[in-house]
Amino acid sequence: MVRSGQVAQFGFSNPDRGQLGLEALDLGVLRRRLTEETLTKVHRTDFHQLFLFTAGTGTTMVDFVDHPCSPGTLLHVSPGRVLRLPTGAAEALMVLFTPAFPPPVLSQFGPVLHLVPQGELAVFTRAVQDLRQEYRRNLLTNEPVDLLRQLLGALLLRIARLPGDTPQHDSRFERFQQELERSFATTRNAADYAARIGYSTRSLNRICLAATGQSAKALIDARVTLEAKRLLVHTDLSSAAIGHRLGFSEATNFTKFFARETGMSPGAFRG
Repeated sequence: MVRSGQVAQFGFSNPDRGQLGLEALDLGVLRRRLTEETLTKVHRTDFHQLFLFTAGTGTTMVDFVDHPCSPGTLLHVSPGRVLRLPTGAAEALMVLFTPAFPPPVLSQFGPVLHLVPQGELAVFTRAVQDLRQEYRRNLLTNEPVDLLRQLLGALLLRIARLPGDTPQHDSRFERFQQELERSFATTRNAADYAARIGYSTRSLNRICLAATGQSAKALIDARVTLEAKRLLVHTDLSSAAIGHRLGFSEATNFTKFFARETGMSPGAFRG
């Protein structure tokens, strides 16, 4: 775990088999493994977390949104998102995995919350259980992970077609999203992003508008604003230090930017 004045951050670590980039477990097992502080404090990870809730109820906070969780709720918390683990008596099947583990079927930027239709809940539960069974087998036999990887890929594809998800994957837009994750703290210029992924600024805007209804610049500013909110609420860094971390040369420029995007000063937002 890393603190150093920022949100607590956790790297992937499989206690059963150190080199395996996936772990399948129950939420109850995870709760017993972690300290009380970790269970109640916000943090972020460098790996994906899937929760399929099977019993009880609870609430999970992801990036300032409290998600009520009950049987049939599926959460996908991708790397970098700020998370507080489920509260209450909720029970869930979990899959933790590194970005490199699944086959290349996964969008890193899909929605957090999915509601599995009642008619498909048994199918999803079986898919997770099949993956868990193969995971346990792999721990015993140390066989190649090809089947485990493909079972995870199949589960992710099932998630991707749940109602409410983006109906069509656009690899061009995902390239922009990937570059945005790498560079939002160093440039807010849409032309820079367009050049880095090999498009004109006009083409990048068309891609963004088709995918989200927003321009590239609006998406860039929204990503910077989200990070600013995370740091304001979940760290003790000063507003000036946060602005510097996000690429603002002057604290006043950060304050003006944040006020324009949110309607309040950094100090007022922090409360």
